[in-house]
Amino acid sequence: MARILRLFIFVGILGLAAFFYLTRPVGVDPDDFANLVGDPSHGTQVFHAAGCASCHAAPKTDFSDHPILSGGQKFPSPFGTFNAPNISPDPQNGIGGWTLLEFANAVQAGVSPDGAHYYPAFPYTAYAKMRPQDVADLKSFMDALPISYSPSLPHDVGFPFNIRRTLGGWKLLFANSDWVLTNAESPEIERGRYLVEALAHCGECHTPRNALGGLKRGDWLQGAFIPGEGKVPAIASGQLDWAPSDIAYYLETGFTPEFDSAGGAMTHVVENMGQLSASDRESIAAYLKLIP
Repeated sequence: MARILRLFIFVGILGLAAFFYLTRPVGVDPDDFANLVGDPSHGTQVFHAAGCASCHAAPKTDFSDHPILSGGQKFPSPFGTFNAPNISPDPQNGIGGWTLLEFANAVQAGVSPDGAHYYPAFPYTAYAKMRPQDVADLKSFMDALPISYSPSLPHDVGFPFNIRRTLGGWKLLFANSDWVLTNAESPEIERGRYLVEALAHCGECHTPRNALGGLKRGDWLQGAFIPGEGKVPAIASGQLDWAPSDIAYYLETGFTPEFDSAGGAMTHVVENMGQLSASDRESIAAYLKLIP
């Protein structure tokens, strides 16, 4: 019995060691960001394409060229309610003072400056596909935004989802940085893929999720249900029969071919997409028409 007990203890220790190793926070490659200098003018376009203000601007505030990213918007889910944090340049309550590497670790790897996992309500699994220069440009733009001194609200997440270490296991299962559309046949499709799958993270809302909150990549852009928002429509070509020009016009103005208008969270998306170039919106439309 003593030998069996020692064996169980040994196996338990090995199991805990394996758990802590496999679930450790892993950041980006520092060499990818070592010599980058951000361009704030291009960072403006990255900021709009990534929809940062949609989540992090204070509730019921107008968007502008210089939004105050004080956070506070609530995102209910089956796992609890997540509160968007302050990401203004305030060094105490926001992200002021972060290095480019710390910013990249947060945006692309979901790892905080103190080495903790972020919840995937922050779409870092999509942003993982961002080009390092775009990350640097985004930070350069955000560093010049107005400061908010409002402290971030804590998430309302119960046990066991409040154990952040388990998110390392979630990342192993679902943090897939491969392109969904593997073959981009033209520069227009490649740009559309980059916008849809990475920057604009369209799949985060328009793709259904499994019981653990991972995206069902086999049902890419086939529609979903989001607590607090309701049914989110499919935007793949089989369910969205709009012409590419209709899609591009909708992203610019919010008006559908049926003379309806965007509502709910999509109004913020249109505000962001309307700031992009016409060619970017056309690239998004061309990409969507390729998704079966």
